[in-house]
Amino acid sequence: MTMHPLFLSHGAPTLPLEDVPASRFLRGLGREVGRPRAILMVSAHWETQVPAVNAVAVNETIHDFRGFPAELYAMRYPAPGDSALAARIAALLGEAGLPAAINPRRGLDHGAWVPLILAWPEADIPVLQLSVQTALGPEHHVEVGEALAPLKDEGVLVVGSGSFTHDLSSWRLGTEEPDWVSGFAEWMDSALREGRTGDLLNYRAQAPAATRNHPTEEHLLPLFVALGAAGQGGRASRIHSSVEHGVLRMDAYRFS
Repeated sequence: MTMHPLFLSHGAPTLPLEDVPASRFLRGLGREVGRPRAILMVSAHWETQVPAVNAVAVNETIHDFRGFPAELYAMRYPAPGDSALAARIAALLGEAGLPAAINPRRGLDHGAWVPLILAWPEADIPVLQLSVQTALGPEHHVEVGEALAPLKDEGVLVVGSGSFTHDLSSWRLGTEEPDWVSGFAEWMDSALREGRTGDLLNYRAQAPAATRNHPTEEHLLPLFVALGAAGQGGRASRIHSSVEHGVLRMDAYRFS
């Protein structure tokens, strides 16, 4: 069964504790997608100079945040790893001219385990995590995704986990979405649905309020990996859209 790559907005670490549109969407996602052989999470919260994939027996749950409720720190997502698949991922990247590292210790940060604990709460599917290289920009991440495109026909679900918008300096505005957030999100949606890859790669110059919505790029780069992982001619469909704290768009996409 083909596993079409996804991009998910993982929101704040507290998302598993909340009953909001984004958490309800993620709680139904596992049933909709089905059971992959394995899941490769590309998280905005693991940044390295070259692509790195973890290879562990059981994933540690990394609580990479401060000042949240104790209930959140008690959460664990001990999904098994898959060392053979990690080697396969590193080999695919190497064949594409993208030297990759294998990390034998790294667990799952909240960009990975927050959506997973909602969508596949049993934690019984092998999970691997792949890093992003923020300094190398969108085109590099499309190339990473293209190198991994064979995985979708091997039962491996590639999931880019970031945020469709990510201006944390304005996140206390409330629930009303300002025009500069909606304008950026709708520009991105049109470019994705219309397959305007060139425009997407140049989004920081072309999309309205791009640098305000993404002062740094790491939370949008997983989307480009998912786009590339769909293979040549892959198209996007929006499978969820909502907003949290006025400025965090929680949109999600399937690439097929």
